[in-house]
Amino acid sequence: MPELLDIIGQDSALAHLQRVLAGKRRPHAYILAGPEGVGRRTTAVEFARLLLCERPRRQPNNGRLAELPKDFSLRLACGACPSCRTVSAETNPDLQVVYKELARYHEDKNIRDRVMQGLGIEVIRKYLIAPAYLASSGGRGKVFIVRQAELMSIPAQNALLKTLEEPPAQVTIILICHSPGELLPTTRSRCQVVRLGRLAADFVAKALADAGVETAEAAFWAAFSDGSPGLAGKLAEQDLYEFKRDLLRRLAVVSGGSERDLAETLRRAMERHAARLRKRDEKLAATLVNRQAGQTILAMIASVYRDALSAACGAHRPPIHADQAQAVRKIAARFDAPTLANILAQLSRYEQLLWRNINPKLLWDNVAVTCATAAALEV
Repeated sequence: MPELLDIIGQDSALAHLQRVLAGKRRPHAYILAGPEGVGRRTTAVEFARLLLCERPRRQPNNGRLAELPKDFSLRLACGACPSCRTVSAETNPDLQVVYKELARYHEDKNIRDRVMQGLGIEVIRKYLIAPAYLASSGGRGKVFIVRQAELMSIPAQNALLKTLEEPPAQVTIILICHSPGELLPTTRSRCQVVRLGRLAADFVAKALADAGVETAEAAFWAAFSDGSPGLAGKLAEQDLYEFKRDLLRRLAVVSGGSERDLAETLRRAMERHAARLRKRDEKLAATLVNRQAGQTILAMIASVYRDALSAACGAHRPPIHADQAQAVRKIAARFDAPTLANILAQLSRYEQLLWRNINPKLLWDNVAVTCATAAALEV
């Protein structure tokens, strides 16, 4: 069973939470902000465990958190009481995790049948606002963790404002998101912001290697995930590395006239990756899964051209594709820096279009032409 102090690389955030707990007035709403896979969810759950623990304990800091005095009294969950054990088993009735897929359990069929791309007001009302006003089972309050809080619709955030501002006694709300700026100012102003940072790529690569990932692949995913061990580990499990290597080889030689083969390769790759994602969660809508798969592939392509742009500019930026540096140099030799920047801008636009109702074949046809010729097409 982990505890707060077991979370690696987030000492600043942990020190922040310990100072909050030591204060005379503890905030009742928090935003845990940071990239995916750096421990936001684990931090939220372990903080909730501590808040709900029946026998919380104390121990001296003794230098564990450098930002706090050595004699600072750290507060930790006991890990053994019934509340702590049920948090581990995900059965504690006073800890509720709220996420967009809860819509599929709503009593309203129209809500159940929607494509779950956002976190709507119906989910927030049913699974957070209403139960927040019910009595806690253990007598130590209730904690609500909202995953992907940036997906909350404006009506959902507005509906939540009163509960954020004047919550029932002993109710704590934790919003997990990438950046506080993705939430409404009125939401942010009612929450204590706790920021979690990225981890060093070397640390992430070592963690992957220790888990059995080959060294070169581990280094790639560590760089590609930008210091997110959770994201790097998830991608490493999806058998995408050989596709990535083949993709870069194709990008290094593609030119006007050969882009059709590249487009077909990208379309089929999206379908294969989507099938893997759907196998992991069969309840996800096919449209959503296809878009998630396409987003990963577009991110891979963009990372290649970012490396090429760095090479063209002579920038001293650690490469993402260090395992295929020669192929990256070929791309950098074919396009100058402004053209590479334009390609990246186009790829960003294609990512936006991906989340609309664009035909996949049309999307990948355009992506392939842009990669081959730097042409900016209208789709």
